[in-house]
Amino acid sequence: MSEFYDKVRSEAQAVLLELLDVAGLKPGNILVVGCSTSEVAGGTIGKNCSAEAAQAIYDAAAPILQERGIYLAAQCCEHLNRALVVERACAEKYGLDEVCVKPQPHAGGSWATKVYGEAEDPVMVESIRAHAGIDIGLTLIGMHLRPVAVPVRTVTRKIGSAVVVTARTRPKLIGGERAKYPD
Repeated sequence: MSEFYDKVRSEAQAVLLELLDVAGLKPGNILVVGCSTSEVAGGTIGKNCSAEAAQAIYDAAAPILQERGIYLAAQCCEHLNRALVVERACAEKYGLDEVCVKPQPHAGGSWATKVYGEAEDPVMVESIRAHAGIDIGLTLIGMHLRPVAVPVRTVTRKIGSAVVVTARTRPKLIGGERAKYPD
């Protein structure tokens, strides 16, 4: 593989591991990842798709998530209304409604195309409420996180040339000033 692939894979793995350490995800939880491979490769979002960047990020994330039993939700680009690729088991567990589309590099993006091609039984869904997320290249994953998103500041702030933003979620605090909350 190329030096670019190795660098992107290493950075993606570092970001993922740092987020997982903070987020406390459990088996069966969902991690949403939005990724502009164009931005990773140093281009402009939606203009310079990179299958190599998608491969590197997938190779960094998939084994770790599989080992921990965490579902990956890959966000498509705006041309598919930011629909998501998930495994059928994830869609069934969370009662997600399937939609009919198959991502490709210029309608869905290289990242979603890669994840769709690697999935055992991929389905597309319109929305999800993920437990944590990684936004590579400012693709706007917030719409797919649970209501109380908490930013996680990772040491690694870029993957390739793309800015990275990560978040975990937590339950809503309710009850006001007299309420007590578990740690």
